[in-house]
Amino acid sequence: MEAGVVGDERWGDAVRAVPRHRFTPGFYLPSGAADEHGLPVWEPVTAALDRPRWLTAAYSDISLITQFDGEEPDWAAPRARHGGAPTSSSTLPSLVLRMWRDAEVTEEHDILEIGTGSGYSTALVGERLGSTRLTSIDVDDHRLAVAADALHDCGYTPTLAVADGRHGYWPESPFDRIVAACSFRTVPPALVAQTRPGGKILVTLGGWLHGYARVLLTVATDGTAAGPLLPGTVSFMSARTDAPPPFGNPAHWAAEVPAARRDARHSPARITDATEEAFFLRFLAQSSVPTAQLTATGDDALHLIDVATGSAAVLTRGEGAWRVGEKGPVRLWERVEETLDAYDAAGRPGQQEFGLHVNGRTQYVSHPRMPDLRLGV
Repeated sequence: MEAGVVGDERWGDAVRAVPRHRFTPGFYLPSGAADEHGLPVWEPVTAALDRPRWLTAAYSDISLITQFDGEEPDWAAPRARHGGAPTSSSTLPSLVLRMWRDAEVTEEHDILEIGTGSGYSTALVGERLGSTRLTSIDVDDHRLAVAADALHDCGYTPTLAVADGRHGYWPESPFDRIVAACSFRTVPPALVAQTRPGGKILVTLGGWLHGYARVLLTVATDGTAAGPLLPGTVSFMSARTDAPPPFGNPAHWAAEVPAARRDARHSPARITDATEEAFFLRFLAQSSVPTAQLTATGDDALHLIDVATGSAAVLTRGEGAWRVGEKGPVRLWERVEETLDAYDAAGRPGQQEFGLHVNGRTQYVSHPRMPDLRLGV
């Protein structure tokens, strides 16, 4: 693991001391193949099935998927998974360390971790800072029970509770640090209310376009919070209450989109390419159309679908340009283009040049050369 990621060598000592395999008795790895329906196939890995592969993966710097679609596997007789949405994992160790480093946690802090998951991250904090002032919560009672057994067997005794991270955990508040290992569409007001003035909240904001940005907020004495977006292309699973809803058949949404379409000012590649800038632009675009989802139907057609307003946009690749048609009260792609226009006019700033401001349910992303983007659901 890179020394720059570990930073404080005492975190390196914690990594060496915590037996990750105790927290990952079973997990899934991608097979690299797809089934007859095009769904990715995930292979179960346990000590009984293939001990060398299990240990190698457990001590590799990768995330290990432990659950899909909220369904707990039977690790005594596991089966391959075809598709599905990951809902729990053991996050790659380097990212776990980066989170705790960025949150600037110390022994003097009362800490709330949101998303216990496998319990591995909790164990690292317990090893480095002790368990006395550490609380960890998870919405999944079975996941928490498995993590609790592993933590206690390894000698770590944090406060554990089944709770929805959006509401924090009032019985142990106030906290000096809150760190979330899941993403929220907006910063939950309860987290700000449960943080002492001067305390910090490290949270990943995510949404239905799968755009993500991490932010480190400092809570003020008046109950507001503000802080910078952090660099990097980190993504986390959504808090379950923030997961996108099903939207049905894209063809049904496209049926009433006008046949007469205009040229798009921006290619959808601006937000879909596998680049760091596109990753961040997807977050900015998402902030302008917070209830929209994006789906592709082939290589030459994309749909933006908004289940909240009934709006839709269809982008099709034409001769040398993309064409766009829109219906409904919100012109979805036009809003995205306005955001991209403003970003370009501001000189295409890096994400660390942006800040987030939170005042109750009023939350907005700001940049000195761009109009504020108000977050909302």
